[in-house]
Amino acid sequence: MAFQKMKTTNESAGLNELNIINAGTYLEGSIDTKGSVQINGKLKGMIKAADEVRVGRSGEIVGEVYAKNARIAGKVEGNVYIEQKLTLEETSSLNGNLSAGKLIIDEGAAFNGHSDMSGKMKPGKKEQNGRGMFNKPDTSRDVVSEKKS
Repeated sequence: MAFQKMKTTNESAGLNELNIINAGTYLEGSIDTKGSVQINGKLKGMIKAADEVRVGRSGEIVGEVYAKNARIAGKVEGNVYIEQKLTLEETSSLNGNLSAGKLIIDEGAAFNGHSDMSGKMKPGKKEQNGRGMFNKPDTSRDVVSEKKS
């Protein structure tokens, strides 16, 4: 009986819990939680958190992040979709696009991508020209070379 399933009477169980992936841990896959997640190790995949995603100084994510709030002090390679507030701390590096209600970028933070704070941009949404903000821009150009006579 040591491994009995716990009974909960609170339907919001898990909403205030913090899940931690510690330094030295590598995880490949998806995390989906009703609470918060702190990444101090490495994750290749997607995170969906009903509350907050925190990336510690030693934390690295390669993939997409979806959360109510986020605080990044480590590295993220991928798009970030935050309902309310995103904070990029001085030691952070974000290489990807972001959508957030509020954005705080501390001095020293590195951000390489596009940002949308209108609240209208959703993952995969296309603009009228057929290219969404989160798609790579068309960099192909017709190059005409001129010969000098």
